[in-house]
Amino acid sequence: MAREALNTPAEIPAELDRWNWGAFFLNWIWGIGNSTFIALLALIPGVNIVMIIVLGLRGSRWAWRNRYWRDAEHFRSTQRKWAIAGLIIWVLGILAAAAMIVAVPMTMKNSDAYRISMDAVRANPEVQNALGNNITGTFWTSGSIDIQAGGTGSAQLSIPVQGDKNTGTVISKAIRTGGQWDVRLLVVMTEGADGPIVLINKDNQSIPKTTIGI
Repeated sequence: MAREALNTPAEIPAELDRWNWGAFFLNWIWGIGNSTFIALLALIPGVNIVMIIVLGLRGSRWAWRNRYWRDAEHFRSTQRKWAIAGLIIWVLGILAAAAMIVAVPMTMKNSDAYRISMDAVRANPEVQNALGNNITGTFWTSGSIDIQAGGTGSAQLSIPVQGDKNTGTVISKAIRTGGQWDVRLLVVMTEGADGPIVLINKDNQSIPKTTIGI
């Protein structure tokens, strides 16, 4: 088959004119490899979401028109390789994102700020009365820990906790000076309670509905 015939959009075999996964997964990268430079629009924020769908729908026709193919099997084989490569990259990207999501709470739970906060929570009689014994922090701890050069830093943690009787959330704010953590605010909010239990409030922050004096 002559190149001119292959490059005529109307001449694309019906069985090849279908959704193109390689174009969808790899968009502008696929576009460069298939001489379909309209795919570079996928680099524009706001346009990219629409463009990757358009590439999935129209990518096969554009690739057939813009490159020379020996025959239908050559086209099919090449596009299959693009699809497999795109799928692998997407799966690896999803796994990397999941690993980062899991790593954040694990890092916080391994910090000294977390340990000091939870030790104080477990030792408090009022918290024990509200939550019960065996108080533990669940996995999805959130917040931020920032440690700078010289040993200074800060931590703000939101720690879901549960005991034998109830569940709650620990709010901890701490600062780090000379390598040592100092918890400035430690509050426990228990499920169904009228107000939080304030364990530490060294900076006299205003906390509504407290159960003890500040």
